[in-house]
Amino acid sequence: MRTAQIVLPRDRAAVPFPVLVGTFCFLWASAFAAAKIGMADSPPLLLLTMRFLLAGIVILGAAVVTRTAWTLSWRDVLLFSVLGVVNQAIFLGLGYVGMYSIPSGLAALVVSANPVLTAVAAAWLLNEAMTWRKAAGLLLGVFGVAWVVESHLAGGGVPLVGIAFIIAALISLVAGTLIFKMFAPAKGHWIGNGIQSVAAGVATLPFALGFENIGDIVPTWRLLMAVLYLALFVSVLAYLLWFHMLTVSGATAASSYHFIMPPLGLLFGWLLLGEHVAAIDLVGILPVAVGIYLVTRAQGDPK
Repeated sequence: MRTAQIVLPRDRAAVPFPVLVGTFCFLWASAFAAAKIGMADSPPLLLLTMRFLLAGIVILGAAVVTRTAWTLSWRDVLLFSVLGVVNQAIFLGLGYVGMYSIPSGLAALVVSANPVLTAVAAAWLLNEAMTWRKAAGLLLGVFGVAWVVESHLAGGGVPLVGIAFIIAALISLVAGTLIFKMFAPAKGHWIGNGIQSVAAGVATLPFALGFENIGDIVPTWRLLMAVLYLALFVSVLAYLLWFHMLTVSGATAASSYHFIMPPLGLLFGWLLLGEHVAAIDLVGILPVAVGIYLVTRAQGDPK
């Protein structure tokens, strides 16, 4: 596990937890805009397939080169393969298809409802306490997200089919979060992430070839940079950070950080894609920040 330890040391004093969280939020939120940039030159499922397979090759290749110890059982391999299908192939496959017709910022807004669904499911399946303080934090987060969503949707013109795909993707993300928290091993996440990426690529490939045309891919520097960013910084680094956050935090607390995705998603959509952002939308950041604080401090999560 040398490689994983270099990226995410177990000693939290070396890399403060807030730094890991901030890095994860930055990478996760920027992925929506990066995906839209890539889809300008490639159909969504083919873009995903390239991203998944490249990430898997990089991770497993690095594991071989650095002689990373194999600590996974066959059960663990099967589990990470399932996570690859649920956490990546289904979640991102549905998300990319939906985002093909709606703004990237709006997609980030819908997916940010993850903490609410996760909190309810975790209270039922993982016996995580639903305290009044945690509930208040979740409600504040919902309010902040709703504030931004209402302003963003006021102009209309958003296809309902696109929204439906993003909601289905959200449900898959929640399922993947709970599966990891319930069954994932405490070690081996670096190689596990590689297995997850390869499984996601293999699962997505038949749908990409069946519903999309390889001839529609336009080989540009823009597409190359988008694929590299999504594969190396999101599929490799961001997912490893996400696994680490889930391991050291409760599912509800870790998922609560998704409430910060709406303002970040809108920011990246504005900076990189020129998507419209009203100044009043930024007011939603305050209740989101307070909500995250209440949820994460409700059970003494890492600092």
